[in-house]
Amino acid sequence: MKTDLFQPYLEKIEGEKNSTKVRRVYEWIEEEFPKLEPEVKWSTPLYSHHGTFIIGVKPAKNHFSINPEAKGIDVFSDKIKNAGYTHEKMTYKIEYSDEVDYSLLKEIIEFNIKDKKEHTKFWR
Repeated sequence: MKTDLFQPYLEKIEGEKNSTKVRRVYEWIEEEFPKLEPEVKWSTPLYSHHGTFIIGVKPAKNHFSINPEAKGIDVFSDKIKNAGYTHEKMTYKIEYSDEVDYSLLKEIIEFNIKDKKEHTKFWR
């Protein structure tokens, strides 16, 4: 990872396998999207671009949540469900026992970067 900023969140995850899975997601995001800036806001590890929110990845006890904002959930709801994940208004959950659908994650991040290209505020 570019930074140890997210390390405290990784240390709270039970099980090395689970912690490694989330670390790999952070590393993958940073490798695929090197222009994204890692930050922690509202106790959530996230990535921003030109001062606007792009994606959040927050570990929990039995899963980790991906937050692409409500618009990202709306646009990708069917693909999220087809990947086997459940979602709420702002996030979808990946159980630690599930595989990470990196192609879906890439599509969502690319959408948010493009959709928020001219956006000047942090949130939509």
